[in-house]
Amino acid sequence: MTGIPRAQRPLLPLWAALVAAVAGGPVLDLAFPSVGAWPLAFVGIGLALVALVGRTAWSGLLVGAVFGAAFYFTHIVWITRYLGPLPWFGLAGLETVFWALGSVPIVWAYRWMPRASNALWVRLAALPALVAALWTAREVFMGSWPYTGFPWARMGMSQSESPLAHLASWVGVSGLTFLMVAAVAALIEWARVARWRDLRTAIPSAALIAVLLLTPQWQTAPAGVMTVGSVQGNGPSGYFDERARGDILRAQLEATEPLLDERMDVLLWPEGGVDADPTANAQVAGILDALSRRVDAPLVINAATSRDDGVFNTSMLWEAGEENPVQFHDKRKPVPFGEYVPDRWFFEMLAPDLIGLIQREYTPGTNAPLFDIGGVGVGLAICFDVIYDDVIREGARDGAQVYMFQTNNADFRGTDENLQQLAFARMRAIETGRSVVNISTVGTSQVIGPDGATVDELPADVAGAMLTDVELRTGLTAGVVIGGAVQTALFWAAIAGLVATGLVARRGTRSA
Repeated sequence: MTGIPRAQRPLLPLWAALVAAVAGGPVLDLAFPSVGAWPLAFVGIGLALVALVGRTAWSGLLVGAVFGAAFYFTHIVWITRYLGPLPWFGLAGLETVFWALGSVPIVWAYRWMPRASNALWVRLAALPALVAALWTAREVFMGSWPYTGFPWARMGMSQSESPLAHLASWVGVSGLTFLMVAAVAALIEWARVARWRDLRTAIPSAALIAVLLLTPQWQTAPAGVMTVGSVQGNGPSGYFDERARGDILRAQLEATEPLLDERMDVLLWPEGGVDADPTANAQVAGILDALSRRVDAPLVINAATSRDDGVFNTSMLWEAGEENPVQFHDKRKPVPFGEYVPDRWFFEMLAPDLIGLIQREYTPGTNAPLFDIGGVGVGLAICFDVIYDDVIREGARDGAQVYMFQTNNADFRGTDENLQQLAFARMRAIETGRSVVNISTVGTSQVIGPDGATVDELPADVAGAMLTDVELRTGLTAGVVIGGAVQTALFWAAIAGLVATGLVARRGTRSA
């Protein structure tokens, strides 16, 4: 190592870097629900970065693979709940590969930036910014490819219950990820430079920490309240649950009974709360008409529907005396290998029995994720659609004053999936400055205020109903307006910055 400049040397020998990677994955997982120890996200990020500093591309790939496996095989172990280890290995393994490949550009940034410039402020500011942009670019890529991607374990989402979550209302979740990683990377560089007596060297890391801790939430404008009845039926709604036709509908009706004589503006049921297509089943349509008359309010329900030679996961606005559904929204991004099988011919060759379980092929929806209920804009997201930024932002831009998220977590009873998804709902409330009613078939269901606070709640695995005066808001946060642009800018800036750094470093090496 004596011939390598100090700025380019590894902080850890390879064996220690691998130990840090093995430890860092589970530590990072603890930052997410169900534990939710959000400060540990910074510890996990720090372990990931110090293990990559000074590595070669190949050793960085190895360290990245170990960290990615330690994190993802822990974080999404809930996939095994019903489907066994094969889907778990498939998804966690794919995410591990992407994490490893995305670690190599970070290794290059740590090697090339000191070659490109030995200026102190390049080390303290430009290098952390490039590392954070590359980390965020990896996150963006993994959240969009292949198929619809898997944006489940984003660093910003680990902060849903922390005081840092408010930053998402300014720069979106990807912007929050960037700032978190930049702060950790800046602290690492400050420690590596070790000029403790020159307080000016602490400015980049101190400034980032101040931004993280002191930025208030972007404020939206109060616009009244909407009284929402929401029902968690706790019916047999899992994929392999034993049930007869109509059992889920009956469970929802029974859990709704305490609300029948209450005044409300809308009654909300979860994803799959109606286990027959009411647009094709006159008996079910009649039951829904009678329920709407009894509560004297429209219903927001969800069922699988068939039309135009396709099958859709559909949320419907149902109102007695009207031609129903009055409005409908189809799930934008059906879950690959859950609600449809992409390239079925190929995957059936690999796992015919498992793929054969997935008979229904949902079609992606194209209609707006928004209902107009009595002049109130209601933004929508069906189950895992809550993890996709574009669905949420579109609802806000189209006039959503409140969000209603419908989900079915029955296939993951007793796992962390329920609370991890709920964390997404909480972050969406903060990011958009809107209240969220997150209703599940089996829980946990919550009403979340625009500041992320829990307003009302039903615990998991019980039947129950909430009647809540939900605050409405208008106005768009910066996170909604520019969040997508921030995400795109960080992705391309990471690529351009790495290429430019590499070219300058190569020129400097030739000159030397």
